[in-house]
Amino acid sequence: MAARSTEPTAAEAQERGLLGQIEVHSIDWIPDTERHGTVWQQAMLWFLGDFQYFTIPIGFVGPALGLSLGWSILAGVLGIAFGTLFMAFHATQGPVFGLPQMIQTRAQLGYRGVVVALFAVLFTYMAFNVADQVLLASGLNGAFGWNPTLVAIATAILAAALAIFGYDWVHRVFRFLLIVSFPCYAIISVAILVGHAGGQAPAKPGTFLFTAFMAQFSVAAAYNITYAPYVSDYSRYMPRETKPRSIIAAVFFGASGSAIWLIALGAWLATRLGVSDGLVGLQKSGNNVAAPLGSITAFLSATALLATMGMNAYGGMLTVLTGIDSFKTLKTSRVWRAAVVVVLAIIWYALGQAISSSGSETAVSAVLDSLTLMLYLLVPWTALNLVDFFFVRRGHYAITDIFRPDGVYGTWAWRGLTAYAVGFAAEIPFIVLPPIGSLHYTGYFPSHLTNGVDYAWLVGLVVAGLVYLVLSRSLDLAAEQAAISASERELQTIDRATGGH
Repeated sequence: MAARSTEPTAAEAQERGLLGQIEVHSIDWIPDTERHGTVWQQAMLWFLGDFQYFTIPIGFVGPALGLSLGWSILAGVLGIAFGTLFMAFHATQGPVFGLPQMIQTRAQLGYRGVVVALFAVLFTYMAFNVADQVLLASGLNGAFGWNPTLVAIATAILAAALAIFGYDWVHRVFRFLLIVSFPCYAIISVAILVGHAGGQAPAKPGTFLFTAFMAQFSVAAAYNITYAPYVSDYSRYMPRETKPRSIIAAVFFGASGSAIWLIALGAWLATRLGVSDGLVGLQKSGNNVAAPLGSITAFLSATALLATMGMNAYGGMLTVLTGIDSFKTLKTSRVWRAAVVVVLAIIWYALGQAISSSGSETAVSAVLDSLTLMLYLLVPWTALNLVDFFFVRRGHYAITDIFRPDGVYGTWAWRGLTAYAVGFAAEIPFIVLPPIGSLHYTGYFPSHLTNGVDYAWLVGLVVAGLVYLVLSRSLDLAAEQAAISASERELQTIDRATGGH
């Protein structure tokens, strides 16, 4: 099987000091003997994944468009619940495959056809890190007066280091940051509820505006749908016998719980304190309760966002290696992993600095624009991927064939590629593309029929999923059974070679 590790096992690596704890695996299969973790750890990981500074400005969107506090919170809750549902269903794929999320997509798009989705996913990872860098640099400058350039350099280095150390370190750091930051947010939130965090109702309170409500709903839904390419990356070390319902529930309640909390907090900060920067607002409200609570919470929130940048860099590395391996077979190595992460860090740092120096992006617009673009690109993929796993192949795959261009999934899988293309094309008449330089586009339907409301992602979700389901009716799944059986025998051999019984 291609992309196999030629380095020491994880157990052997941990005996070699700090550098020995750098993750051995990347896009290769995780043997059963190295599977570990529990579903509650998944809940903690994804709770902190949204329990940081990036989430707060999501709650600014509704108030900025004239939506009241209550309606903004409701739209955020509904959007997060909808988006997280799709994200969470990807979680069960990790234990089944033992592979990163995107290399699994070869089963739908083909050994080389997967590069179509890889471009969209890599854009997502890089867009998040560019936006995160802009938010961190401006936020820490506003809250503490720190030099934004030094902040950008430090965050790039630390995020890259976390990505290089890999899976276990990401989980470990996220759990620690959740434990230390949770009490601070809880105190501030309780103080807000009892009226001891400052703030006052605006002279002209917002109202219900359908367009604003749908904008807030869409951005909230997009926020967690765009996590879909990440999920199996962080559940692939879980034991195969992990119950699907348990891990889906853990990811859903973890990711949605923190997102709903901080979006509501963001809406309150926007409407009651009138802030335009989430970190500054967090500092101000916390210090209104008891200084320096706000400053501590702001620092911890920024640190959590930094950790999330490491998560993005890790996923970006896996995506790049999957793309390279689709044309030139790779042997897993720490050198490849580290080199790719460093290159990605240099790129996102340069792009973030260019945006910051241009002064053309505010925190809110950076969040909104990047989420909108990511959603258009990712929705067709997540639809066909989930349809294939739950309704077409029902979780049965020849894993070793995923690493073979002549395997049962082919080089270019026309069904998946067609579904992705049709799903994306169906979005175009419904798109409301945010201004990017001089480029701006609004489709026919929002211009003439939907009063500016963007339904493109919903259309792409439904169309791509249905097209893939219809086209897959001609698949000869019985013919794949021989390949699946051969794959299981080969995986058992690999497992025994790594210490299994």
